[in-house]
Amino acid sequence: MSLLLRILFWVALGGSVTSTIYCLMVMAAAARFGVRKRREDAAEATFLPPLSVLKPLHGTEPGMERNLETFFEQDYPEFELLFCARHETDEGLRLARRVGERYPQVNARFVTCGEPLPKFHNAKVYSLAKLNSVAQHELFITSDADVRVTPDYLRRMVQNLKDPHVGLASCVYLGTVDGGASAGLSAQLDAVGKSVEMTSGVLVADMLEGTKFALGATMAVRKKSFQEAGGFEELGQFYADDFVLGNRLASQGTGVQMATHVIRLMVQDTPFGLSFRNQLRWMQSTRRSRPWGHFGSGLTFAMPFGLLGLLWGLLSGHPLLGLVWLSWMVVQRWLQAGSILRVMGDPDWVRGTMLYPLRDLLGSVLWLGSYGGDRFYYRGKIYRLKHGGKVEIPE
Repeated sequence: MSLLLRILFWVALGGSVTSTIYCLMVMAAAARFGVRKRREDAAEATFLPPLSVLKPLHGTEPGMERNLETFFEQDYPEFELLFCARHETDEGLRLARRVGERYPQVNARFVTCGEPLPKFHNAKVYSLAKLNSVAQHELFITSDADVRVTPDYLRRMVQNLKDPHVGLASCVYLGTVDGGASAGLSAQLDAVGKSVEMTSGVLVADMLEGTKFALGATMAVRKKSFQEAGGFEELGQFYADDFVLGNRLASQGTGVQMATHVIRLMVQDTPFGLSFRNQLRWMQSTRRSRPWGHFGSGLTFAMPFGLLGLLWGLLSGHPLLGLVWLSWMVVQRWLQAGSILRVMGDPDWVRGTMLYPLRDLLGSVLWLGSYGGDRFYYRGKIYRLKHGGKVEIPE
C-alpha cells in the first residue's frame, strides 16, 4: 500500500507542478496580449481596402438571425457579403436572404454549391471554394455561422493584412450562450472552455514561438493564401482545415498572426451528451493534427491532479493537506480563467471564472476520451479521422 501511495503522491505532485507552471505562463501571455490589444485598439484603422466576406451556411440554429445581422451592420466603406449553402432550400440561406432584405444598402449575394464532391470530406471548405470563385476582391474575411461581431469587426480584422508579408490572421473568441446563467450547465462549461482553455493555449503558443496555425471561426486572409497552402481540394481533406492552412503558410515563411480583436462564438444550449460528443470531436481532431502537442496538453490540467492529491491525503492520514492541495488547484484555475476573461473583455468574467475549475476537470476527461477511437458523427454522417487530421467516410 505504501508503494501505491508513493506513486499516487508523485503523480499528483508532478501534474500539480506542471499545471502551476502553465498557469503562470498563461497569466504572462494574457498580460502580453492585453498590452498589444490596448495599443492596437487605440490606433486608428487607416487600412480600409475593399473586402469580400465569405460565410458558408448549412441549416439554421437558435440565435443565428442575430449573428447574421451583425455582419450587415458593419461600419466599413466597401465590402460584399457572400453566403453559400448546398441548396436553395437550405434554411440558413433562406434566413440570410430575409435578413438581407432589411439591409438593402449592403452588397450581399447568395449562391449554392451543391453536394460536396467525394474528395471534399470537409463541406465547409467546399463552400469556401465556391465563394472564392465568385468573390470580387483579393482580401477575404471568412467566418462561421455561429460568429457574432461588433460593428468595428471588419475594420479591426483587416488591419492585420496591412503588412503585405502577412497572409492570414485569425482571432480568439469568447464562448457565449444566449440566456447566460439561465442556460444549461453543459452549455456554460462548453462556452467557458472555448473562452479560457482554447485562448490559454493559443496565447501561450504565440508567446513562445509565434503563431503557426489559424482558428477558423473567423480569418482575415488573402485570396492567394488558399492556393499557397495547397488549394481547396487539398484543404478539403482535413477536418481542421484552419489549422492546416495556418500551419502550412507559416512553414513557408508567410506571416500568420493572432489578431487582438475578440469576437463571440455562440454556443448552443444542448443536452450534456450532445455537447460532450461535439467537444470530443474537436479533441480527436487536435490529437491527430498535432499529436505530441496534444499529448503534452494533458499536463496542463489541474483539477485531476488536485483530486489525486486529495485522495492521497485521505489514504495517507493527511486529509487536511489533501484538502489544501485540492484548494490550491482550484485557486490556480481561478487565476488562469480570471486573467484570460478579463483581458478579453468579458463582462461576465466572474461567473466564468468560478465555473472554470469544473470545466478544467471536464476538459481532462475529454482529453482522455480523445484517445478512445478514430470515428465521429457529424451532420448525419460517420467519419474516420486519420493521421495528420485527414478525414474519410468509412466504406
